[in-house]
Amino acid sequence: MTRVLLADDQALVRRGFRLILELEPDMEVVGEAANGHEAIRLVRELEPDVAVMDIRMPELDGIEATRRLQAAGSHTRVLILTTFDLNEYVYEAMRAGASGFLLKDVPSDQLVAGIRTVAAGDALLAPTLTRRLIEHFVHRPPPDAAAPRGLDELTDRELEVLTLVARGLSNGEIASALFLGEATIKTHVGRILQKLSLRDRVQAVVYAYDSGVVHPGGATDASS
Repeated sequence: MTRVLLADDQALVRRGFRLILELEPDMEVVGEAANGHEAIRLVRELEPDVAVMDIRMPELDGIEATRRLQAAGSHTRVLILTTFDLNEYVYEAMRAGASGFLLKDVPSDQLVAGIRTVAAGDALLAPTLTRRLIEHFVHRPPPDAAAPRGLDELTDRELEVLTLVARGLSNGEIASALFLGEATIKTHVGRILQKLSLRDRVQAVVYAYDSGVVHPGGATDASS
């Protein structure tokens, strides 16, 4: 059973999500929060598997709530909700430790599938949305920034895979681009996460841009 916390300042939104999730035999809504402070308190008390967290909430927003939960070592995985007019905040949500994000008007089946994906330990990172967001809102690191720890442990192939992950490609798309099997790509991604001590694919994207391996709208530094 996947235990879910809903955090949104709009009661109607929470009720709508609750109705959707309560139709699923493998899901249970264990609590609701109207702001970030309540979300943090309930996550600590209830220890849900997934917190569905809106960005724009009073008193404490969803990004800061996510950041504080991650800093406290919470095992609850956060699925951030956003709207098109809040796209610029998604990258900060990823940096804060969110395991994925969905548009707030997502169809019910995608909401359910997204929660299952995050609960299973995978990152929910829609390739098309990722490309659009990252290319527009991530900032290039300073030119003299030191190479991040662990980068030199990656093989050339792993660096290539990391670059394509950061560009928003799925495992299947990466496999096609590199003429490799999808299972092989999955193995490479797993090794990348292990070597760089990253939790999931979302952190890998953040790492790639923060480290300068990939620049928004530009070429990678992997071939240097």
